[in-house]
Amino acid sequence: MGYFPFFVDLDGKQGLIVGGGIVALRKIENLLPYGPQLTVAAMSFESEIEKIEGLLLLQKSFAADMLEGKYFVIAATDDRELNHVIANLCQEKNILVNVVDDREACTFIFPCLVKKGRLTAGISTEGASPSGAIYIKEKIKQWIPENFEEILEFLEDKRGIVKKRISVEGQRTMVFTELFEQCLEKGRALTEEEFEAVLHLAQNDLSQIL
Repeated sequence: MGYFPFFVDLDGKQGLIVGGGIVALRKIENLLPYGPQLTVAAMSFESEIEKIEGLLLLQKSFAADMLEGKYFVIAATDDRELNHVIANLCQEKNILVNVVDDREACTFIFPCLVKKGRLTAGISTEGASPSGAIYIKEKIKQWIPENFEEILEFLEDKRGIVKKRISVEGQRTMVFTELFEQCLEKGRALTEEEFEAVLHLAQNDLSQIL
């Protein structure tokens, strides 16, 4: 049936990663930009993991009580049997779990991610071809215009103003579209004068309709 790509707010959520190797490091690096509170449990850790600030490192074997209060868990050990034990416990407790290299044991999977400011794109082939996902990721990175982060920040900053000054929903949608298209055309955020010109034109059109 495939995987539906939910976008979940992880800011401040408690996550557990069991394993301290290269695979665990990759998962940590993917997760950290989204703000979760991560605990990493293993008997030893890659040096790069030890250098990451903000992690809670537990230098001990996995124990079931580590799952308490966790929103999600990643089983990233090199012990397949242990990974399955962790997965089964998580499913019993309705905790989201990802088991590396074992899609059938997962209740969620990691997409191949592109993140640039407020833009996040996730690509998945459902495990059919990680190379294919990476290929698409690189293509998406090439398609993203320069200054796109600045443009998105500008549009987010102006959303409230547009909503206050343009009361008709359909007209408001047209304004948002026009602002975005002008930003793309200019390759930057609009100046205040350019922004006001778009709003003024939209308000004039709206007054003529009413």
